[in-house]
Amino acid sequence: MTKNKSELRQYDWTFEGANSREGVHSIHPYPAKFIPQIPRQLINIYADSKSDVVFDPFCGSGTALVESMKQGHPSIGVDLHPLACLISRVKTRPLPDDFASRAREIVTTVRNRFPGDIEPPEIPNLDHWFKKEIQQALTLIINELEHVENPHTKEALQIALSSIIVTVSNQDSNTRYAAVENDVTAEDVMQKFSRAASNIESAFLKNNLWRKNEATCDVINKNVLEIEPSDIPKKVDIVITSPPYPNAYEYWLYHKYRMYWLGLADPTKVREQEIGARPHYQGSNPRDESDFEERMESLFDLLREITTENATASFVVGRSIIQGKKVDNGKLLERAADSAGFYTADSASRCIPSNTKSFNPGYSKIKDEKILTFKKQ
Repeated sequence: MTKNKSELRQYDWTFEGANSREGVHSIHPYPAKFIPQIPRQLINIYADSKSDVVFDPFCGSGTALVESMKQGHPSIGVDLHPLACLISRVKTRPLPDDFASRAREIVTTVRNRFPGDIEPPEIPNLDHWFKKEIQQALTLIINELEHVENPHTKEALQIALSSIIVTVSNQDSNTRYAAVENDVTAEDVMQKFSRAASNIESAFLKNNLWRKNEATCDVINKNVLEIEPSDIPKKVDIVITSPPYPNAYEYWLYHKYRMYWLGLADPTKVREQEIGARPHYQGSNPRDESDFEERMESLFDLLREITTENATASFVVGRSIIQGKKVDNGKLLERAADSAGFYTADSASRCIPSNTKSFNPGYSKIKDEKILTFKKQ
């Protein structure tokens, strides 16, 4: 290997002032996601050739996948959440030629049919979170999406709609799950949907050149702990990921009404399998940090089977607070890796600039993270 792979600390991992919402990374909100500079720099350090395959077992909205493709590397992502996989699929393939025209057609049709005599989907507490006219506008758009023939166009339009659902609801914000009085109207829904589609089109226009390198991307919607080695289509050379921190964030809750409106999955069933979701660490029989360590050991068992002999596995992780106790998730990762036959090849720390924090500070108060790189023993 031509590059020094044991000096992570010589790099600046803070990226103060860096833009985390550049190009296609901006098309949909997502909590606690990678800033693109982190996977970009890790790929620069660890990649030997364009044929090196990058794998993210918790791919979320696809930041590491996009950065891999930008540098010409094939990539594979896995995520439990269907909306995360939908976002990743849309971001990692060309925008269909008919996307903009279909978005305009939908807005025109919905305006002509509104309010319409239609029943919204059966969604829990719908009247609490969405005003009647908002329900009508969203239902009309959903119905029109069902008539889009091109599946790639349909998925891109679903992302445009998903990106505005919280802003047209009675929810206070993307990260605060409280109902407030919202003066948004049905016309606002249509304008926001139209703007979201335009923003997606602009984001893709800015990223056209890197898509010509023909790098491939596979996105697998599955619990990574249930993945079989045969599910992964290629041997992996570079793993880059940030696992869900225990008791730090609830991805299912963040995307709850998006999943309901798009008909993707029952969010409560997703919660049952979600690593780190806060309900697992509360109640009469709460889990502790050993649960996270055991799950990460299972992940390393999988990585041992699907990676090449000289593969690197880089994890970005912060600490958690479980039942009032500070938990060093980096130490848990190191123990899990060791049990599965990996050793810690390198490590570094990064301060998280206050303007890029994605976690609710009331739950996590995370100020720094560890970057740990593991290799097979």
